[in-house]
Amino acid sequence: MLRTTSTTLLLFLTGAGLIACSHKPIDRPPPETISSAADVAVAQVGRPYRYGGNSPRGFDCSGLVQYSFARVGVRLPRSTDDQRRIGYAITSDRIRRGDLLFFNQEGKRASHVGIYLGNGEFVHSPSNGKSVHVVRFSDPYWRKHFAGARRIDAD
Repeated sequence: MLRTTSTTLLLFLTGAGLIACSHKPIDRPPPETISSAADVAVAQVGRPYRYGGNSPRGFDCSGLVQYSFARVGVRLPRSTDDQRRIGYAITSDRIRRGDLLFFNQEGKRASHVGIYLGNGEFVHSPSNGKSVHVVRFSDPYWRKHFAGARRIDAD
């Protein structure tokens, strides 16, 4: 009887451990959630650029990213600098929908961010006097200034 109880207890604890380990960490949302954030960003196309903006009244680049992810339940930091520290780095040949793309502009490291949409395009809020729009990642300007990509989902 003692041997059966010990075996049962061992099996229960092993099973409980396996179940506990199978959950995805709460801070790494699934790919479909990340893809939905890209959909939210695309829905903002045409909204004006506004320095410090993070609402449909106007967005700066990191504000667009933060807003888009917040609408699907993912909390991200506000600044581009802080956003480039989340998730994990990926190479440009592994980029997929919802990944964050960072660019060096005006001599600043990773000073601009956009959300990759797939098919070689990303959405961003570029600069004063412009609006949120979609551009080709292959454009020579963006390729020249590309500083890296980050993925924040569970892969």
